[in-house]
Amino acid sequence: MSLLLRNQVLEMFDHAYQKYMDHAYPADELMPLTCRGRVRGLEPSRGDIDDALGKFSLTLIDTLDTLALLNKTVEFEEAVRRVVADVRLDNDIVVSVFETNIRVLGGLLGGHSMAVMLKESGRMVWYQDELLHMAKDLGLRLLPAFNTSSGLPYPRVNLRYGVRGPETRTGTETDTCTACAGTIILEFAALSRFTGDPTFEAHARRALDFLWEKRQRNSNLVGTTINIHSGEWVSRDSGVGAGIDSYYEYLMKAYILLGDDRFLQRFNTHYASIMKYISQPPLLLDVHIHKPLLPARTWMDSLLAFFPGLQVLKGDIRPAIETHEMLYQVTKKHNFLPEAFTTDFRVHWAQHPLRPEFAESTYFLYKATRDPYYLEVGRTILENLNRFARVPCGFAAMKDVRTGSHEDRMDSFFLAEMFKYLFLLFAEEDDLPFNFLLFELDDSNFEWTCPNTRLLFPDPTFPRNLREPIRSAVDKKSDITKPGMGRPPLRAQDFMANNPEHLELLRRMGVSLIHLKDGRVQLVQHATQAVSAIAAEDGMRFMQEMMELSSQQQKEQLPPRAVQIVSHPYFGRVVLTAGPAQFGLDLSKSSSGVRGFVTVAEPYNGCSELSNGEIVAGRIALLQRGQCMFAEKARHIHKAGAIGGIVIDDNEGSSSDTAPLFQMAGDGRNTDDVTLPLLFLFHKEGNILLEALKEYREVEVLLSDKARDRGETLSKTERRCEYEKILICEEEEKDHTSPASLEPVDQSQLTTQEQTTDDSVLGQESVQPAEGLGSYVSVDVGEEPAVDGDSSSQSVDSLMADWQEDLAAFKQMEKDEL
Repeated sequence: MSLLLRNQVLEMFDHAYQKYMDHAYPADELMPLTCRGRVRGLEPSRGDIDDALGKFSLTLIDTLDTLALLNKTVEFEEAVRRVVADVRLDNDIVVSVFETNIRVLGGLLGGHSMAVMLKESGRMVWYQDELLHMAKDLGLRLLPAFNTSSGLPYPRVNLRYGVRGPETRTGTETDTCTACAGTIILEFAALSRFTGDPTFEAHARRALDFLWEKRQRNSNLVGTTINIHSGEWVSRDSGVGAGIDSYYEYLMKAYILLGDDRFLQRFNTHYASIMKYISQPPLLLDVHIHKPLLPARTWMDSLLAFFPGLQVLKGDIRPAIETHEMLYQVTKKHNFLPEAFTTDFRVHWAQHPLRPEFAESTYFLYKATRDPYYLEVGRTILENLNRFARVPCGFAAMKDVRTGSHEDRMDSFFLAEMFKYLFLLFAEEDDLPFNFLLFELDDSNFEWTCPNTRLLFPDPTFPRNLREPIRSAVDKKSDITKPGMGRPPLRAQDFMANNPEHLELLRRMGVSLIHLKDGRVQLVQHATQAVSAIAAEDGMRFMQEMMELSSQQQKEQLPPRAVQIVSHPYFGRVVLTAGPAQFGLDLSKSSSGVRGFVTVAEPYNGCSELSNGEIVAGRIALLQRGQCMFAEKARHIHKAGAIGGIVIDDNEGSSSDTAPLFQMAGDGRNTDDVTLPLLFLFHKEGNILLEALKEYREVEVLLSDKARDRGETLSKTERRCEYEKILICEEEEKDHTSPASLEPVDQSQLTTQEQTTDDSVLGQESVQPAEGLGSYVSVDVGEEPAVDGDSSSQSVDSLMADWQEDLAAFKQMEKDEL
């Protein structure tokens, strides 16, 4: 199994790397949905995320050592030549000191190390430390950030002008995160050791010394944010996730790299406090540094997924197994680890930018325990990446793990780290290009050494017994109920913004309604404007109930829906986040969703009877927001025979990236007559659909509660081609391993699966909407057809010939698709 999974890792890496090189380089990152490079200043700003981009081909530099580790020496050598020839570091651009250090400086130093080893083995004899010279140049450009009284670096620096003067456009910040200041030592120390210049290591040590001195002496914990001038803690929350995570990681690894006992002693002191206050196995909850017995949050962020791996390096295996298992069960619930999730394992922040920390911990646990369970975890990671994140032009980050919608983003760390850990997880020692270990541990200096797990766990079922209660705990769902807030004359759940009686009741309670530009309404109460003190009190209760209702909706994660483009050339790879309607078919209760071709309604606003009803019948109608109620639009397309509707926002530039989930309300009347599904797309997502319709004319979509696996959305032809492609690979592998003999093929089994695929898809195509009704095109697969016994008489040679022909067609289809 490991060999097949290792090869799958290599194929996935090739897919992502080649798309970056073909469509994005020399840009910093690939935008996999639009298949172009992300150039800072040319794309809309994403805030602090863009501080990682410095117009220095970030993804290529970050991936250098991974290329060498994966035995791609030809590609590595070519990449080094490109970096040396093309990359410039004197750009007039403000970048994050933290991100530039770990990704660019670390990438250059890692690439230099690999290049030196290749040169020593007789390859790359032309290499003359060019990457090291670039690394020193970059290090010197980062040094001005450390010019503070505390020694803590400014969070940002201008690569050309430093931090002083108006031309730098930085240097005015006062705060930085603990991880930002404490995650410098590995790269700066390595740079000093490589170049013989102690300046870099000295600055990194000074920053670490200052953070250590500023720890809270009673709890021995550090806060999340610190003032770089005064050393006062700005945010006093303490955990092992975002804002602090890599500070602890670098303390341990600095000891491993440099052999300085002070780093290990500091780490052990912090670790004891983490296990005393923050660790509540399997949870890791933030606390207040001055009141460490009180939790500061009821949710956890995904960056803490590195911590089980760090615990393995520490030698504390049991809590590592428990926390990792909790993270794995959350991953299995949502396919990916949400950016944040609650203590009852529900989604708090739904994004997932394809972070590698969970894969890293999986690798460390497998190496420590040799438990094949962790190979299965790695296989799950691979499958989910291929099923849900893979797109024709790379891998796309998940905008929402609940719906499977994508974000036009593939961060450099996905190529540089995710595939590195997955390759190491499945690789044998002979697969590694160099005879080296990631970390050479001197056990004699450890308070707790990495254990011999056969002695620690003499019963091989013991790790499984640790995992089982964690699995059960995550599976349980918590029922959250809130006490009643009283019953004012108007209940928040009954309020309709277009109901005159409701508006009059609001006026009497001193509540005014403000219409926002994006179509939403805002409620504001002024008690002095109420008609009486009792009415003002009713208004207060109404507002409290409305806030409680809004909060409850957020906690329940009133689910977004998915519009998945399933026709050629998308084949289910593009998923758009959609808002639901509070009426019509509830897609969360539909196992199959609604599938059909889209067409633009006429009139586009859908506010009157459709003039193109004969075209809309049996299709999903596209409508523009505005000029009438959503329910009225739904009734008009329902009358025309549509099977569903998609309302596209008329506010230009609106996007699910920046706007909260939008739910379409009814019109105050009974909407039981509307039985088709209606979804809402913001302007940006709607334009993607309209552009697809303009280019391909016939566009088929699936409306559902979440994106379906690509295999469920494939057409008959592509599904057969993909299935038969697998069979060909299996036959070729048999030929390769045993050329003198051919294993017999179970013809009846092959024919059964092929026939099932054909008939199930034909069954879908035969479903027709009833005239005048909102019928639904089902994507459920029906019963398996009976097997034709005569089909087994077909010869193996004939089957192979057919497969080869279909394989050629499949390859051509892939080219067309891209």
